[in-house]
Amino acid sequence: MKYLISGGGTGGHIFPAVSIANALKVADKDAEILFVGALGRMEMERVPQAGYKIIGLPVRGFNRAQPWKNISVLFDLWRSMRQAKKIVRDFQPDAAVGVGGYASGAAMKVAARMGIPVILQEQNGFAGVTNKLLKDDARLICVAYENMEKFFPKDKILLTGNPVRQNLTTGDKKHAIAWLKEESGATFNADKPTVLIIGGSLGARTINEAMLSGLPTLAEQGIQVIWQTGKIYIDKIIANIGEDKIAAYKQQGIVVTPFLSNMPDAYAIADIVVSRAGASSISELCLLGKASILIPSPNVAEDHQTHNAMALVRKDAALLVKDIECGDKLLPAILDLLSDQPRQEAMRKNILTLAQTDSAARIADEVIRIAKENKK
Repeated sequence: MKYLISGGGTGGHIFPAVSIANALKVADKDAEILFVGALGRMEMERVPQAGYKIIGLPVRGFNRAQPWKNISVLFDLWRSMRQAKKIVRDFQPDAAVGVGGYASGAAMKVAARMGIPVILQEQNGFAGVTNKLLKDDARLICVAYENMEKFFPKDKILLTGNPVRQNLTTGDKKHAIAWLKEESGATFNADKPTVLIIGGSLGARTINEAMLSGLPTLAEQGIQVIWQTGKIYIDKIIANIGEDKIAAYKQQGIVVTPFLSNMPDAYAIADIVVSRAGASSISELCLLGKASILIPSPNVAEDHQTHNAMALVRKDAALLVKDIECGDKLLPAILDLLSDQPRQEAMRKNILTLAQTDSAARIADEVIRIAKENKK
């Protein structure tokens, strides 16, 4: 069996896509899988790292601020449709899986026109533009949130949750302490409260600015911090704090790093997590049962991260701090939640009820079922 998987642009699209591919290989070790992405986007690097072949299309998003520049965008879309047609004709997939993103629109539209069954995976509580445009072409739409009938035909929807990185549940607090010591030279104590700060794969400016001003207070109160800044912010943050102070912080259990190589252990040692509200991040927090403070990014289409976060807030499974209020309200929110153990426990209990387990395997099973039915 052959499967075409398309989408990307952000880690929130790429992680689920790779997880679905891995699940397809588990279910059928002889399966052939080909990815289609957008040239110059993150998937062109991450997918080969995961062991899969990918072909890039010149597709780009529309420029809403400067509409006159969209002539070249339309030309690239036309080129992408032609290339996608050749890819589908040459590869001859038994099914096509779209996870959102520019490339997914071209690849899935062409696959549907050529009689290939299309399965969509929507990560967010507010459906993305590409998947909404493809809803009539899809045989099945796998969603992560309830009440998605306002975006998609009810008879096509299957609640599966979002596939997450498969090794996340392997984290261990004792191992985390040893890993942090080895990797950064920091000394952590299992009995002290720990906050994990993650601003998404590229970092988050407002979260980083709030942490810069709040870090001395957290250090004074004996709170341990694992702060992932994102690589584009790390140099400025180190310059602001000072390398001597960074070294001193490590002895207090405070690490400032551009990225984390071991997310399972980082999650394992954290009592609370401060995070953007991307679909993949929320799915991970649900699966692991983490008390969290969510700061939705304002720089995403249709404010979908706020919709993601509110699905948890309404269940008392997370707290929300608006991005614009991050500077004033993030530190008090962290301190209040760390001092309120009953609230933390209630949030952990509530967020676990929202977890969808084995999402990738369930989606893979549906993809295989539809592909076999189509072949018959």
